[in-house]
Amino acid sequence: MSILLTTLNSKFIHTNLAIRYLKKYVEDITKIDIIEFTINQTTEEIARRIFVLNPDMVGFSTYIWNLGETLDVCERLKIVNPNMKILLGGPEVSFDSKQLMEKNAFIDYIVCEEGEETFKELLLGINPYNIDGLVFRDNGHIIQNRKRMPIENLDSIPSPYIGCEEDFSGKIVYYEASRGCPFNCDFCLSSGQKVRYFSVSRVLEDIDYLVGKDVKQIKFVDRTFNANKKFAKEILDHIIQLNPDNTNFHFELTARLLDKNQIEYFKRVKEGLFQFEIGVQSTNEKTLMEISRNEDYEKVKKVSLMIKELGNIHQHLDLIIGLPYEDYDTFSKSFDDLYYMYPDKLQLGFLKLLKGSKLRLDQEKHGYVYLDKPPYEIMYNNYISYFDIVKLKFIEDVVEKYYNEGYFRNSIEFLIKVKFNRPFEFFEDFSKYLYSVDFFNVSHSRKSLYSYLNDYYKYKNYDEYELLLEIMKYDYLYSKVDNNLPEFLQSTKIKPDEIHSILKDTNVISKMTYHSSELPTKEIIKDVSICKFNYDILEIIKNPREAYNQDEKIILFEYNKKGAINKANVLDITKIYEEMCRWN
Repeated sequence: MSILLTTLNSKFIHTNLAIRYLKKYVEDITKIDIIEFTINQTTEEIARRIFVLNPDMVGFSTYIWNLGETLDVCERLKIVNPNMKILLGGPEVSFDSKQLMEKNAFIDYIVCEEGEETFKELLLGINPYNIDGLVFRDNGHIIQNRKRMPIENLDSIPSPYIGCEEDFSGKIVYYEASRGCPFNCDFCLSSGQKVRYFSVSRVLEDIDYLVGKDVKQIKFVDRTFNANKKFAKEILDHIIQLNPDNTNFHFELTARLLDKNQIEYFKRVKEGLFQFEIGVQSTNEKTLMEISRNEDYEKVKKVSLMIKELGNIHQHLDLIIGLPYEDYDTFSKSFDDLYYMYPDKLQLGFLKLLKGSKLRLDQEKHGYVYLDKPPYEIMYNNYISYFDIVKLKFIEDVVEKYYNEGYFRNSIEFLIKVKFNRPFEFFEDFSKYLYSVDFFNVSHSRKSLYSYLNDYYKYKNYDEYELLLEIMKYDYLYSKVDNNLPEFLQSTKIKPDEIHSILKDTNVISKMTYHSSELPTKEIIKDVSICKFNYDILEIIKNPREAYNQDEKIILFEYNKKGAINKANVLDITKIYEEMCRWN
């Protein structure tokens, strides 16, 4: 029997963990082939490629982002090959499996929840009626067996990666060190599941293997990586000691479980090695209480600011729009609260009423209205209107493009501090302007985003227009968008021979972070920009409310190539430049 396992990933660089678990779990009894697609491919193309492979059974790993496309592929395959067995598994089909099979006659099997044991018993030919966790068809009837208990000894599951001959270089690899979650958030399907851990030795062996494969990122999918402090520290210690050049690590943490000593410990971490994602979701106490999320906002704020102070860890903070008792105004306050923690990414998500979640079961209590198909995102509820949801959609897009990428930090911060009362007011006002110029209906290059911000300055008729352009020019150069400034940001250029002279100066080289005097100037110059500013730009960025000093400054930007949280090392070389000009 030939078996193919597949999925539709959201991006090409992603790898699916589930199908690799299943493949390795049954490798002692049969050979399994794996192929991965993305949701950007047409379902006709995907079905065609699977049809040509002609497996006896094809299994799909399903999620909210791919269920619709997966069902379309399955239907196509069943039409052209009625004998091909179709099997689905994953979180999106585990809750209402029987109803899903009633609606879709082309599905033969559904494996519910943790699927390793169920899948193996099916392939061993055990009577389907005796396989826990399986839903199947028999003579026109749909049979739903009893629920399978979770696997207690996770080490009994072979490593999904070690021994495979795949090329993972440059990819994001999903990994789990544990299963389950100790918390009871009402919007989550992992809520209250018993936490089980792989052994530390197993996890470390996998990490070593993946780092050796030169993966771009190992993304831990553990719901609360730091639930067990000792377990987490052993893994983090190993990664710090390993200190890989090309791989970083992403973890979801709970802030209240971090203490001062643990944060001090993170000082040891190389810049860019770790990414921390902290799900705050809301700072409204009534909301947090209603969704069974016992977060102390002040503790979260303190922890987040301490991590920010370290300057070496990329930090994501999450908010969810549409939670109970969170209206437009209270959400705007939650937004401001998180903004003032200055995360590297402020992620705005819209509530999805997942099948089986407590919030979905309580939907009438809060007046939730949503489309009952993936991704089950709410349209409105008793507290927030659809009109406000639409406004927040635009704001979310602006935050993603103008804040989360980090290319406009000083420009935006200056505007907020000098022209607006609150961060949310700026993003709201800017999104209204961008809507008026049809911004949201076209794609944008990074360079074009600067043009829109420039046009917004003109539209607002700000008195400090020239100064605002100088700050934007600083952001543009700091982020190294490209080697050519837009016309509206042009300034007096430093001559090539002057740049060479500057880079040969020992006082300049000694202050560089990413280059040394041992490198030839022709190599260093590739990673450096030098520009004249008509203001004391560094002082203005530091103290935006103070008087604006128009002293000319010469600023050198030295770019960080790898794992950069700080995109550039910035040096004020005005005195060195002036001295050099006097001698010449």
